[in-house]
Amino acid sequence: MRICRLLLFLLFPSGVFAQDMARVKQNLFTLCSPEFNGRGYVKDGDKKAAGLIQQQFRQAGLQAFNDNYYQTFSLPVNTVQEVKLKIDNRKLKPGRDFIPDAGIGPGKGKLRVLPLDTLIFTDEVRGEQFLEKSLTGYALLMPEKFWAKRNILPAIFAQRMQSASALLITQPAKLTYTVAREQHAQPRFEVLQKRVAKTPKKVKFEAEAKFIPAYQTQNVIGFIPGSVYPDSFIVFSAHYDHLGSIGKKTYFPGANDNASGTSLLLELAHYYGKPENRPEYSIAFMAFGAEEAGLVGSKYYVENPLFPLQQIKFLLNLDLTGTGEAGLMVVNGRVHEKAFARLKSISDEKRYFPEVKARGKAANSDHFPFSEKGVPAFFCYTLGGTAAYHDINDKPETLPLTKFQELFRLMVDFSRGFRGL
Repeated sequence: MRICRLLLFLLFPSGVFAQDMARVKQNLFTLCSPEFNGRGYVKDGDKKAAGLIQQQFRQAGLQAFNDNYYQTFSLPVNTVQEVKLKIDNRKLKPGRDFIPDAGIGPGKGKLRVLPLDTLIFTDEVRGEQFLEKSLTGYALLMPEKFWAKRNILPAIFAQRMQSASALLITQPAKLTYTVAREQHAQPRFEVLQKRVAKTPKKVKFEAEAKFIPAYQTQNVIGFIPGSVYPDSFIVFSAHYDHLGSIGKKTYFPGANDNASGTSLLLELAHYYGKPENRPEYSIAFMAFGAEEAGLVGSKYYVENPLFPLQQIKFLLNLDLTGTGEAGLMVVNGRVHEKAFARLKSISDEKRYFPEVKARGKAANSDHFPFSEKGVPAFFCYTLGGTAAYHDINDKPETLPLTKFQELFRLMVDFSRGFRGL
């Protein structure tokens, strides 16, 4: 028994087991709840999520750089309140059967369906016939693979497609949503292929949407001052925003993306907030808003830092952290090779992950604006598990959190290596 205790102590030093998985799951489920409306820009979903993070920062004992932990900024964003779609009088469900373009504007219509003649890509005569036909009053229907190929044709073909009164693009298996920072004149819908008859005749749609040119949102930022080197910072970051909702019944929970990373950020805050875990260097915790709109929150931060960026010794960005049975991926691992080697060595020694892989530079999460400013940064995401991404199926009930505790320990262990810098 004494040997077992000694091994546990050597593998997991005192305090590293300070995670509260009940709190982790409560935060995860709360962030993904219908009341938070997908943490988007309809019904203040983003503000509700920011309020939860603010409350947890206070509970953890984090200090603020200002009065309320908030760093406010604004962005243009299109908000979709309601969308209805019928094809041949069959009512389709948003999120499950179809997805509107995130940039859809308000409007409604009853249109005839015109399947795209896909021979326009190979037959010049068919192409000329397509260009001669008026598409007013038609919803142009085409498979996604041909929509993706439209730019190989002369620009006049894309212009003709955009003259249709609406676009229906069929997807073979998956519907993926996003955030739009502008509003588009042409209504566009992605529809699952299995929900569309071989020869649909008519479509009816109605959309309620509002473009907000300067929507105010916020980053939520706190810190623990270092006991010896208060001017040197390690930063943990995660974005808390997601895709929002469409109407009363459809919302995007965003469990893996990125309630998982936000919950891990909060757990790290609670850990370092305990006096016995206070680090020698300062640790900042940055929960970014508007990542899904194009890294807006983190870009705003690096242009308006709350302390000099040069004081950041390393940034660890946590996004998509709810799985891990297939390992861990580290973006910028090939950029900062020595730091990656140390991270991988820790994981291998303590058997945290079956594999730790390195990627090069990528503009795919909130680490990137910091990297562009010369701040050493990793973006860590787990591999395996769920295939749900930017859809209604990214739910907390099905998120395994397979290596959540191991990732927590790895972050703590890796951060110890900066002691005294």
